[in-house]
Formats: sequence, C-alpha cells, structure tokens
Amino acid sequence: MEWTSILAIYVLVWVASAFVLLPFGVKTHDELGLEKIHGQADSAPGNFRPGRLVFRATILAMVLTTVYVLNYTHGWITARDMDILGKVTKVTQ
Repeated sequence: MEWTSILAIYVLVWVASAFVLLPFGVKTHDELGLEKIHGQADSAPGNFRPGRLVFRATILAMVLTTVYVLNYTHGWITARDMDILGKVTKVTQ
C-alpha cells in the first residue's frame, strides 16, 4: 500500500473519529451551573475543549488506521469472512 493511500485513509478516519468523539465529555451551561447568554441554545456546550478533542481523535485515528493497514497487509479479515448471505464469489482475472 502506498504511503499516500495510508495518509488519505488516516485523514478520513480522523475526521470520522472527531465527529464520533464530539459529544463525549461536553456539558451544557445548566449542567455546569453557568449563566447563559441571551439567545443561546439550551444545548450549547459550556466546556467545549477543542484541544482535547483533537488529541483524542488523533490517538483513535492512529489506532484504527494501524489496524486497517495491518489487516490489509496480512489479510486477517476478508470480504469472504464477512459474507453472511453466501454470495461472494472469487474474482478471476
């Protein structure tokens, strides 16, 4: 696998990881006992820390990308292993 492919996969996994991790650890102003600004949504975060989100997404993306690349090179799980309907046929060239 080319390093540019690994980089592209890492970036995609990082963005997905950031979106998955976004709601974890965030509390609203009501939960923290802080005063809200006029017009602020009730669900607006009161303790959003983007640095922590970036760090967690980076670690998670590194782990998931590493597992993906290792699976790609060693072939631990293939399409045939995930075929629950029994319809995957071998592609001949």
